[in-house]
Amino acid sequence: MSEMTQAHAPATHADWPLRPWLLAALLGIAGLCVHLFSDWNADNMPPWRAALVAAFAFGPLALAFTVDRIRWKEPLVFAGLVALVMAGIAWRVTAAGDRYADESFWLAAGLVAITLALPLFQAGFHRLRWRTAYDQTHFHVWTDAISGAGALVFTGVSWLLVVLLAALFSAIDIDIVENVVDEPWFGWTFSGAAFGAALGVLRNQLKVIGTLQSVVMLVFSIIAVPLAAALAIFLLAVLASGIAVLWNATESPTPLLLSVAVVAFVLVNAVIRNADHEVSGNRALRWASLVLALAIFPLALLAAISTGTRIAEYGLSPERLWGIVAVAVAVAYGVAYFAAPIRGRMAGWMERVRSANMHLAVATCVLAFILALPLFDFGAISARNQIARLDAGEVTVDEFDFDGLRWDFGDAGREALERLAKSDDAETAELAAGALAQEARTYRDVERGTERNERLANLRMQFEDETLRRHVESHVRASPWRCDNPCVVLDAGPGDNGRRRVALVEDGRIAWEEFDLAQPADPAAVTAAREAAIRGEFDAPDQRAGSQVEIREWSGRRVYIDGQPAGDPFE
Repeated sequence: MSEMTQAHAPATHADWPLRPWLLAALLGIAGLCVHLFSDWNADNMPPWRAALVAAFAFGPLALAFTVDRIRWKEPLVFAGLVALVMAGIAWRVTAAGDRYADESFWLAAGLVAITLALPLFQAGFHRLRWRTAYDQTHFHVWTDAISGAGALVFTGVSWLLVVLLAALFSAIDIDIVENVVDEPWFGWTFSGAAFGAALGVLRNQLKVIGTLQSVVMLVFSIIAVPLAAALAIFLLAVLASGIAVLWNATESPTPLLLSVAVVAFVLVNAVIRNADHEVSGNRALRWASLVLALAIFPLALLAAISTGTRIAEYGLSPERLWGIVAVAVAVAYGVAYFAAPIRGRMAGWMERVRSANMHLAVATCVLAFILALPLFDFGAISARNQIARLDAGEVTVDEFDFDGLRWDFGDAGREALERLAKSDDAETAELAAGALAQEARTYRDVERGTERNERLANLRMQFEDETLRRHVESHVRASPWRCDNPCVVLDAGPGDNGRRRVALVEDGRIAWEEFDLAQPADPAAVTAAREAAIRGEFDAPDQRAGSQVEIREWSGRRVYIDGQPAGDPFE
């Protein structure tokens, strides 16, 4: 083993023969507690159960990665803090119900915070602050990832062995192993114990894993060369063709750009290692790392422009606010990596990148922790922005996403809808009231206003009843599958249940709908009687924009298109 690798291993670390057994017992008990306190079959897990599950899942894991024979008090405190933080976040997430719209992001922010805090704690940042050695922090980042991945692989192999043994004993009518394996408590306990045992073995071999880390970084370094060449070509192509080519190629470029930036970040750090004397002398690798370091900023900038364009067009939403946070972090790393080679005219740029890594990791950890706390309501911020856009005329009533306020902004969005339902503008009040009355959202994607207007332009209602016309238009407005082609709506009169029946005819297909005219126009309150395609002895007549669509007497009544019968008689 090289002296270089040994130098990065913690001075307090030593082989501990009992470590695999203790970690197996610790995580096995933790897995059993997760099973006992969880209620996965419940529609909504009680907050206290979720908090205990999170505490027993993340606290013991943090302890398993940090405890040593001669150093256990500080890891125990750190594990307790991790358990407390994740328990609080889990409580908040499960107690939120539908009052908020971004609960999953709170959990993600908490995970990011503790993931970044783990190697910082292992390197002693809580004691040394900014005097913490970068090589120690970098060493723990990679060894944690490698030992965690190895423990997961061992757990999977252990499960395969258990399943094979259960099948083997079942073949001779000994079902005890299979019966035990089928018990829910066994799965959690066995998985925890297997993961703990493997992690204990691997943590005893940190110096060996340090050598493996060097091999992994070498492999990643090789990948850096083709990626750097590809990114250089990509950025030159965008510069030559204009940024619009990227928007035309994909509707969601931001996740793609950020993903590539993350890959570039990982590969840069695989090349620059812990110190300059560890960097490969290969000129191709050095130039590739420089190109990747410089490319992170334009990738992050393109992501920022993409996000800004989306917000300018559609306004804020909780998801977009979290996207702004992710883009801001990427831009911060991009600026630091871009400035590193410029400052000092290339001399010592790798060391400046390492210093930036430490500062930005701490800042990101603190930011993620703050965002996981109940300090900000992104739903309320977004709802205010959407209402401001509507009041300022930046978006027309026709294009405003009332359904989004109902479903995507939590209580803040619904409170905003209640205010809009009392608006002096009749159309705004009606659409807001209709969105509030919805009990289920029928689709997720927001339809563009121009597309909705095109569908409404295809709509022809052959009756004068204004109340019925408002109900039909509200239904078609909220149903993006209606009236893509010329469609005609006929009033079929009251049904047996007192609702007004209409026939919506499009492409020779008849959709029967029923509306309660005594209630406000509500797209979710439609009763679909039936939808029938033209069948039987009649072929479907061609339906055009100017087609005559009517109801005629024919031993009852039925729909006609240009004088040709369509569908079955409905009376």
